[in-house]
Amino acid sequence: MADTTEQGLAGRTAIVTGGGRGIGRATAVALAGAGVARIALVARTAAQLDETARAIEAAGAQPVAVTADLADSDSVRTAVEAAERQLGQVDILVNNAGTVAPLGATAKLDAADVLAALRLNVVAPILLAGAVADGMRDRSWGRIVNVSSGVVARPETMPGGGVYAATKAALEAQTVSMAAEYADTGVHINVYRPGPVDTAMQEWIRAQDPEAIGRRLHERFIGYRESGTLLTAEQSGAALVAHLVRREETGRIWDVTDEL
Repeated sequence: MADTTEQGLAGRTAIVTGGGRGIGRATAVALAGAGVARIALVARTAAQLDETARAIEAAGAQPVAVTADLADSDSVRTAVEAAERQLGQVDILVNNAGTVAPLGATAKLDAADVLAALRLNVVAPILLAGAVADGMRDRSWGRIVNVSSGVVARPETMPGGGVYAATKAALEAQTVSMAAEYADTGVHINVYRPGPVDTAMQEWIRAQDPEAIGRRLHERFIGYRESGTLLTAEQSGAALVAHLVRREETGRIWDVTDEL
């Protein structure tokens, strides 16, 4: 079928959250390269969005930068409205924005920090998907990808990162449930596990005080870097888009290794 080739993405409109850097930026550029015509980038840092917008424009797509803090639930609807006002109906949503904080011993976690992680990693992608899914259903075509983490399969590999693991597990469960909700409508909703990627998030963890986040966690992330096995954001972003291009399915847990 046509939708299993890049022609299925040609001329479409996408929103990519966390689009200013890392996997979000790489995914947005890869979408432009796959023929997506209009891409709204959503993140907090305007300068990073502007830089990514220039890269998207160079790849042949029309960019729009939407500055928003998606941890603020009121900003979610505003961000979607801004994107639709400037680019039209949304065909593709990549929920990539997220935080790895708070890190550290469970007994020392602050409730406000835990709730902030839940708002950005779980609530925001749910609300974003809810804002665009019915329109996709009405047009009988839509793609939603929620970026998760391999830590869901092996949470024991991230001691001190239990909040992050929990938020990603919740997001994966909601994704599969929502996919069943929109079954047979043309709206495909999937999870993407991007693999170990050398992003600002990994750099931030390596820069933390080992005593604050836990020595085992800190040593593990130092080891990832020293092993030389980390992927680049471009490799992971390209694999995400390859899943969209080649896989006509919904309610699945995609992994970067499927397309490398």
